[in-house]
Amino acid sequence: MKVSVLASGSKGNCCYVETATGEFLIDIGVTPSYIENKLHSIGKNSKNINAVFITHTHVDHISGLKTFIKKYNPIIYVTEKIYKELSTNIPSDNYAIIGKELSIDDLKVSVIKTSHDTEDSNGYIFEENGHSLVYITDTGYINVKNHKKLSNKNLYILESNHDINLLMNNPKYPYYLKQRILGDKGHLSNEDSSYYLSCFIGNETKCVILAHLSEHNNTKNLALNSLNLALDKSNKECDQIIVAEQNERTELIEV
Repeated sequence: MKVSVLASGSKGNCCYVETATGEFLIDIGVTPSYIENKLHSIGKNSKNINAVFITHTHVDHISGLKTFIKKYNPIIYVTEKIYKELSTNIPSDNYAIIGKELSIDDLKVSVIKTSHDTEDSNGYIFEENGHSLVYITDTGYINVKNHKKLSNKNLYILESNHDINLLMNNPKYPYYLKQRILGDKGHLSNEDSSYYLSCFIGNETKCVILAHLSEHNNTKNLALNSLNLALDKSNKECDQIIVAEQNERTELIEV
C-alpha cells in the first residue's frame, strides 16, 4: 500500500492511495490539473485512478470532483446521504453507495462516522493483505466506540487542525467561528489529535501524517511537539511523523 497526501488544508484536500486492487483518491478539493501535476511528480498518472472516496461535501473536499469525473469517470464511493447531496449538482453514472463496510477484491473499506457541521461526514479504514491505512479529518471528536477498530494500523492520516491558544487569541476570528472550530462538530486540535494517536498507535504503526493544519491557528512545530509529548507520556513511538501541507504533496509512503 502506497500513499501520498497531495493537498491538505482549508483551501483543498486530496490524498492518493495505491493498493494491489487499484489506485484511488480520497476527496478532490483541488483542480484536476493540480492532481495531474502532483501525481506525475511521483511517477503516477490520473488515468489510472479508478475510484474516489468522498468524506463529506464541504467545498475544500469536492471542488474539483465534477471536472475530474468528466475527464476520468472514476467510481465515486459515497454514503447514501452524501449521494443525495452530490448527485443533483455533480451527475455521474458511476456513484456507488457505501454502507458500513465495502469489499473490493482484497481491499476492505470500513466507514468511520465523524462529527462535522455537514449532513454526513466520514473517515475510512483501508485494509488489504495485512496493510492498513486510517484517514480521518474534519471532526470534532472520534467516538470511543471506534477506538478499538482504529488501533494498531500501519499508517494514520489524522487531522491536527489548530493550537487552542493560537485560535483563542486570533483577533481575526470572531467568537462564533472559534466556538464552531472548538465544538463537537468542528475540528480536532493538536491536543485532541495527539491524544487519539497516543491511544491508537501500536507495534504495527509505521507512519503518522498530521493533516488539515490551519494556516492561521497552527504551525508544524506546534503540531509535532504536541504529538511527541503525548507519545512520550504514553511510552509510544512512531518511526515516521510527517506534516501534510496545503500546496505540497508528501513523499510516496509505502506501508
